[in-house]
Amino acid sequence: MSASLIAPLCALLYLAATGLQLLHLSQRRQQLNQMVALLALAALATHAILVWLIAFPRGGVQLGFFKIAALLCLVINLACITTLARRPLQNLLIVLFPLSALAVLVSTYAPDSKPPSQLSGGILLHVSSSLLAYAVLTLAAVQAAVVSLQDHQLKHRHTRGIVQVLPPLQMMEDMLFELLWIGLALLTIAILSGAIFVEDIFAQSLVHKTVLTIAAWLLFSILLWGHYRLGWRSKTAVRMTLAGFAMLVLAFFGSKLVLELVLQRG
Repeated sequence: MSASLIAPLCALLYLAATGLQLLHLSQRRQQLNQMVALLALAALATHAILVWLIAFPRGGVQLGFFKIAALLCLVINLACITTLARRPLQNLLIVLFPLSALAVLVSTYAPDSKPPSQLSGGILLHVSSSLLAYAVLTLAAVQAAVVSLQDHQLKHRHTRGIVQVLPPLQMMEDMLFELLWIGLALLTIAILSGAIFVEDIFAQSLVHKTVLTIAAWLLFSILLWGHYRLGWRSKTAVRMTLAGFAMLVLAFFGSKLVLELVLQRG
């Protein structure tokens, strides 16, 4: 089956899972429904097949601006589904799945922004750890947004709506910091492997990406230190998490957007 046929099916499965999860939220169900789980697994399976077809063609690896978005969404969703085994993050699916549906469609039908390339073992480690770090920190950013909403609702004594189906605020914050610790560890591996295996991480085409990534690493490190030593939480944690994530988005997608689509330098 071709990618052009798989992409719409994958998008429909993601949207169906999103709609069903929203329905269950409106009914104040806190557990992940079996049908939602089945739809999610089917969407992930078709997404994986699609990524294999478009990002790993014969003769190399295609990591252009649009293709990498589909790959990154797949990794994010896999990380979220895996985490569900121990933490109730199912409410994040209503944000992640629609974005994934859009990503698979755009990555399939948009033109290639760079030719396929070959990756050495060291570069593969760098790319893999980067993708995993972005995936986990994306979950942290979405979790931070939910924590912010929950905190605002509780402070204004709005106890109906989404607040009724969310875990306690303390647990939500604990989950946020767990994701931040994991994401920081993966980001550390990505930065170190880049310093070792990338020929010149401060080259003109990479300097903005490198500086913004290091700045995000420092911000996340300061936040986790502040949480451990000074008890930072709630608004401070949300603001710093979202600021660090914004830096990573600019570092990764911003640099690729300028290089591949504006300057057309694959």
